[in-house]
Amino acid sequence: MMAEGLLKGKKGIIFGALDDRSIAWRVALAAHREGAQCVLTNAPIALRLGTLNALSEEISAPIIPCDVTDQEAIANLFAQTKEHFGTVDFILHAVGMSPNVRKGKAYTDLNYTWVHQTLDISALSLHRVLQQATQYDMLNDGASVVALSYIGAQRIFSKYSDMNDAKALLESIARNFGSRLGGKGIRVNTVSQGPTKTSAGTGIKGFDGMFMFAEKMAPLGNPTADECADYCMTLFSDYTRMVTMQNLYHDGGFATSGISEELVEALEKAFNEESGTNEGSGQGG
Repeated sequence: MMAEGLLKGKKGIIFGALDDRSIAWRVALAAHREGAQCVLTNAPIALRLGTLNALSEEISAPIIPCDVTDQEAIANLFAQTKEHFGTVDFILHAVGMSPNVRKGKAYTDLNYTWVHQTLDISALSLHRVLQQATQYDMLNDGASVVALSYIGAQRIFSKYSDMNDAKALLESIARNFGSRLGGKGIRVNTVSQGPTKTSAGTGIKGFDGMFMFAEKMAPLGNPTADECADYCMTLFSDYTRMVTMQNLYHDGGFATSGISEELVEALEKAFNEESGTNEGSGQGG
C-alpha cells in the first residue's frame, strides 16, 4: 500500500469496473485512498450483471452508464462528468471483450462479425474516448490516461485469439494519441498486466494454465489486481509526468524472462512421468 494523498485534489474517470475482482475496481479504491474523486462507468449490461453500486457507495462516486462503442454515449458521459466535478486529471481504460474467445472459436476459424465487435469494444473504444475527450476539452493540462493491455499484443497466446490483435491495436492508439496530446503535457500509456484472476480473465479457456506458467516464469510471480492498482497510482501522479507513449510491463518480469529453473524442473518432471523414465535419466551427448 502506498502513502495516502498521492492524488489529492485530482479527479478521474474509471472505465470497466465490474465487481470487486476487477482491476478497475481496485484502481478506483486506490485512487480514493490517495485522495482522488472518481466517476465510475461501464456498459449498461455490465452494470446489470456486476455489483458496481457497492463500490459507488464505498467511495462516494457517481455511476454514469456508457457504451464505449457509442460516441453519443461517451459525449453524454463527459457532459455529466463536467456537471458533477468539471474536467479530469486521469482516465483508466479497462475495457475488453471478445465473443470469439468466449465461444472458443479457433483463430483460424473466426467469426468476423465478432472480430469487429472485439476490436470495437477492446481497442477502438480508447480512440473514441480520447477523441471525444479532446473535442470536449475534458482533460486538464498534465492529465494521465492509462489503458490496460496484455503481452498477447507482442507474443502469441493461442487461447487469447483475436484479443491478441485487439491489444496490439490498443497500444498503437495509445502511442498515436500520446504523440498528439503532449503539447498539453497529457500522458497516454498502456500497462501490460500479468495474468490476473479477475472475473473476465478466469473466463478465458486455459486461463489456469496460463496463470501457472507465468507464475513459474516470472521472477517475482504474477502481480495482483491491487498491485496493478498501486502501479496505476504512480502513473496518475505527477511523479511520472515525463512518461508517455509507453507500454509498461507490470508482470513480475515475465516479459523479459527466457525460462526459469522452476519451470525447467517442472517440465522435466512432467516429461519423465509421461515417458515412464526415472527422474534424471537421459542420453548423454
